[in-house]
Amino acid sequence: MTKYPTYKDSGIEWLGQIPTHWEMLKAKYMFQKNKREVQDGDKVITCFRDGQVTLRENRRTTGFTESITEIGYQGIRKGDLVIHQMDAFAGAIGVSDADGKGTSVYHCCTPKGEYLTYYYAHVIREMALKGYIQSLYRGIRERSSDFNYVTFGNCLLPVPSPSEQRQIVAYLDYKSNKINERICQRERELQTISELKQAEIATVVTRGLVPNVPMKESGIEWLGKIPAHWNVKRIASVSHEINDSNVTMEYTQPSQFKFGEIVLKSIIGEGEYDENIKKCTLFKKNDILINGLNLNYDFVTQRVAKSNYDGIITPAYIVIRVKDGLSADYAMFLFKSIDNKKIFNGWGTGIRLTLSYKELKKQCIPIPPKEEQDAIVAYLQSRITFIDNYIAKLKEEINYLQEYKQRLISDVVTGKVDVRGVEIPNEE
Repeated sequence: MTKYPTYKDSGIEWLGQIPTHWEMLKAKYMFQKNKREVQDGDKVITCFRDGQVTLRENRRTTGFTESITEIGYQGIRKGDLVIHQMDAFAGAIGVSDADGKGTSVYHCCTPKGEYLTYYYAHVIREMALKGYIQSLYRGIRERSSDFNYVTFGNCLLPVPSPSEQRQIVAYLDYKSNKINERICQRERELQTISELKQAEIATVVTRGLVPNVPMKESGIEWLGKIPAHWNVKRIASVSHEINDSNVTMEYTQPSQFKFGEIVLKSIIGEGEYDENIKKCTLFKKNDILINGLNLNYDFVTQRVAKSNYDGIITPAYIVIRVKDGLSADYAMFLFKSIDNKKIFNGWGTGIRLTLSYKELKKQCIPIPPKEEQDAIVAYLQSRITFIDNYIAKLKEEINYLQEYKQRLISDVVTGKVDVRGVEIPNEE
């Protein structure tokens, strides 16, 4: 791609130089804000932070604050430029792909002239991503802005010719679709690899490493058959719960779960927090920690970890110390597999479905001979390292593609590159 022949200073810091033949105009002269009546049958539309404006049912229906009476709702029509007054700073700006209704927090705009809403959705999102909208902060809500219509109307926007706007949008649609296809391929591969990883862990910790070994019924519904020379034991017989409180302030470095590992939190100061620290549970290196709270909450994706150091953690977590004959690493892999299969859910109690050691210790698990446990651990550690390295490369590629797409959009809509002569294939 090439640059335009000549440029001029836009006078706007976030925009920089623009092609010489482009103009600058305040948004209030380009767009009008509409306040339509809601029509019968209108469904709720949401403006998401990734720039998609669509019927809520097309994305997700949970995690929103619902309005019982829908006071102040307005009609939104397909093709409207929609700006989320409070979340515009985070990119909640786009063009609606459907008719529907939304709250009064949205600015629903239509052009007063030949101003393409799809082009200006890109431009205003660029303003947001470069921090310009945040710099116009008018609200008190943390990390948000009251991007009211008066403020928006006074913003200067670049004005390419109508034909140029259409070419820019067509080019970005074509390139973005190609990049998105690649991202989707990599995300599907990432999902498949992750599922295969969990399946392999589950197979190895319950079947062992030797193929065609004689099997026997374990007597446990979720477990099925196990190698004939393995034992089945209650968790209470191979472990015990640790519930020692930190009354002596032996450890003042709290810990937390993060992506299936135990990590240190920032140091908590003295004074008002001391009593809370005293209530924390002490744990030692190689202890197994399980988050047994709210088992039916899907957003908690990893509930099991083995600690690599001594520390303290809130008493809401179950802390288990294995006895001789059971490898802590094998127990960790086994419990992670149980967690992944949602087996904990069947062991939880109460309205919030909470797991306690009282219930956990009643359950039975497979126990291979100690040397076989060690072999399983060694195999899984090597195998998981290999798989995780591949997963990391996939994630790196996905991040690169996402960054490349955003940089491409930024360069094109602000005129840093010239796409006027680029031929766009017709893929219909």
